Amino acid sequence: MDDGLRCVPRLLIAATRSGSGKTTIVGGLLAALRGRGLRVCGYKIGPDYIDPGHHRLAGNCPVCNLDTWLTDERAMTALFVRTSRGADIAVTEGVMGLYDGGRGGIGSSAQIAKILRLPVVLVIDVRSMGESAAAAALGFWEYDREVDLRGVILNRLGSEAHLETVREGLRRVGIPLLGALRRDDALTLPERHLGLVPAGESPDLERIGRIRDAVERGVNLDLLLAAARSAPPIEAELPAAPPPFARGVRLAVARDEAFSFYYPESLSALEDRGAELTFFSPMRDTALPDAHGVILGGGFPEVFARELSANGPMRAAMARAAELGMPFFAECGGFMYLTRSITDLRGETFEMAGLVPARCRMNDRLQTVGYVEARALRDTVLCPEGAVLRGHEFHFSVVEPDDGLFPFALDITRVRTGASRPGGYAKGNVLGSYLHLNFMGSPAAADHFLRRCLEFRNSRGLREGLGPTA
Repeated sequence: MDDGLRCVPRLLIAATRSGSGKTTIVGGLLAALRGRGLRVCGYKIGPDYIDPGHHRLAGNCPVCNLDTWLTDERAMTALFVRTSRGADIAVTEGVMGLYDGGRGGIGSSAQIAKILRLPVVLVIDVRSMGESAAAAALGFWEYDREVDLRGVILNRLGSEAHLETVREGLRRVGIPLLGALRRDDALTLPERHLGLVPAGESPDLERIGRIRDAVERGVNLDLLLAAARSAPPIEAELPAAPPPFARGVRLAVARDEAFSFYYPESLSALEDRGAELTFFSPMRDTALPDAHGVILGGGFPEVFARELSANGPMRAAMARAAELGMPFFAECGGFMYLTRSITDLRGETFEMAGLVPARCRMNDRLQTVGYVEARALRDTVLCPEGAVLRGHEFHFSVVEPDDGLFPFALDITRVRTGASRPGGYAKGNVLGSYLHLNFMGSPAAADHFLRRCLEFRNSRGLREGLGPTA
């Protein structure tokens, strides 16, 4: 156990609402600070897989998620302290608006700013706003005085006269102006139905360069660094590492353009227990790696459904592995891939792996988003019947079972509304659902899954058609 006060220069870039441009500004800030020779590390508040990918590319640095629903406060603080050690500055991007989160403000930027004692800079999109921007900033200042707000960055200004109007309002209420960026479509990151397009699909270094230049011109980096360096120490308690009981267990983890939604700290939790991770592509590889369990994360299988469907050998390998009893854990996009077919937004239907007796159909409207509690309706590879998992859902698709005998895995309750419904699929050693979880915050689930993989490894000397197990 490692106890004591820890201090790293740190900053939270928050906003008045979603879509204000904080992802772009944080990416530019990471690139600009790295350009000064500083060792940077990044963080994203909330259950987000896409924004961290852009920040990793911009800062060439590790980026982790901070969340008080998927992990508890102690584990989140320990993660921040451990991963920021040795950095010259840690830059965190907020989620939605500063005070927005789950029910009661759980997981909000403001809550996490207070826990980690983060100085906060507020981004305001000032399109169609003049002095009202100062009134909005003042409201955010007064709403919770325990939040350490240090100043604002104005985004999408129209002209120098526009800047002077807003600057005068801020001066009147005594709120520091730390930066101002002009409206420029060339700085906008590409989007589609789940938000930004993942950086891994089309890494645009030229765009990152433009964003960095804009931030260097428009933001007072010296003032931001001074704010970051004035952050007070954090009281930290680093838990002991879990025992590496799963040495010798190999996990095949799907990772390509179709499956890219993973929390680094979640995968690290499996490695901390001794597991070895081997990455593969369901789009391009024709066989599973030699492994004792399969993890299929979220992503965009609907966008790459044609390529996934065309890879018949991989779909057959999946079916054969499940038939032999290999543990499968599939989240959201991975769950979609395990169904019989996906019908995309154009109405085209593509055959999928077929491990789940259901069909998946995309919709042009969001089906659900938010924190959930999931109670296991039966024993699964993650937990015994009756156990409760904390997670998050965000999807446009629906999974339609073939018949009424479908073995639902979970009773899922939305935290904000209390509404419940059955979801997911669990039979034998296959579990798939729309639930996203973080193994760092669900250590019992990590242990349970790895023990299932150990049982599979020990139960077979050779896995016919899939290679040796050891």
